[in-house]
Amino acid sequence: MDIRQRLEANERMLLSRKACLSEGSRGRERAEAPDDIRTCFMRDRDRILHCKSFRRLKHKTQCFLSPEGDHYRTRLTHTLEVSQISRTIARALRLNEDLTEAIALGHDLGHTPFGHAGEKALDEVCPGGFRHNEQSLRIVEKLEKDGAGLNLTYEVRQGILRHTGSALPDTLEGQIIRFADRIAYINHDIDDAIRADILKEQDIPSSISDVLGDRHSMRINTLVVKMIEYGQVTHAVGLEDSYQKAMDDLREFMFEYVYRNPQAKSEEVKGIDILKKLYEYFCRHPEALPAEHRQSVDKYGLETAVRDYIAGMTDRFAIAKYEDIFVPKGWAKL
Repeated sequence: MDIRQRLEANERMLLSRKACLSEGSRGRERAEAPDDIRTCFMRDRDRILHCKSFRRLKHKTQCFLSPEGDHYRTRLTHTLEVSQISRTIARALRLNEDLTEAIALGHDLGHTPFGHAGEKALDEVCPGGFRHNEQSLRIVEKLEKDGAGLNLTYEVRQGILRHTGSALPDTLEGQIIRFADRIAYINHDIDDAIRADILKEQDIPSSISDVLGDRHSMRINTLVVKMIEYGQVTHAVGLEDSYQKAMDDLREFMFEYVYRNPQAKSEEVKGIDILKKLYEYFCRHPEALPAEHRQSVDKYGLETAVRDYIAGMTDRFAIAKYEDIFVPKGWAKL
């Protein structure tokens, strides 16, 4: 046996019968010889971790647009928190931790600059709308590696696509991501809102705090532990009703006091305007697109190529590009 085969044998012995075994994967769109050391899901994790789209997440907004401070979350730190939460749950339930991690690392690759404000902007101007989960799948299938894609397994691609929306992933590992994503963003957005003086911990209703806890770490710990307990009893992914209600109520509280808060979101209209104007400009001037995206025009159409270019921008790159195109420059005699 090589190392990969031993790892696959360990999965057969140690993982739950509900787990998605690496050797049971439905495979890749393009067949590849198996690796001697890594399982197929380990390879997928590594491909995502080393791709360009993953590195760009460090300069993309999570909740607060361009915050002044080093400790606010970015799309990258959110992704890492989702990965850690989901791995803890998967390990405790004896599910496939490598599959869970791969989906977690790839689930937000398609997010726009300026967070959900940017997603709203592209959804309004792009034919057919824009959804970041679909763009995440498009990145790993068609855009990374100069258009070749990462050629990930079916289970990872489906988990990325279905981490949000009405359709559930086929695997329990993919279903964990849907919960871990929400657990992460609700709680770290609270932490960031407190840091920004938008909220105080005592603002959270006692009906929620009494169930989940009154600190950041307590809330996450409660939800993770209760997901594990639920899974051990039901062999499914979810939460007992009282904890599900508390998390839903906390999310609604965040929408009312943070996500729609004029003080917290006052700059987002500028981000929306930037992306809309960039989209319109490049649709009128396709010759201004970078070479790789000009090549995509013939393959996918102009509007799709422009959407891919803008969705892949970081916050600071979008601002710099906007300034370069629309902000007058001082004249100097040559």
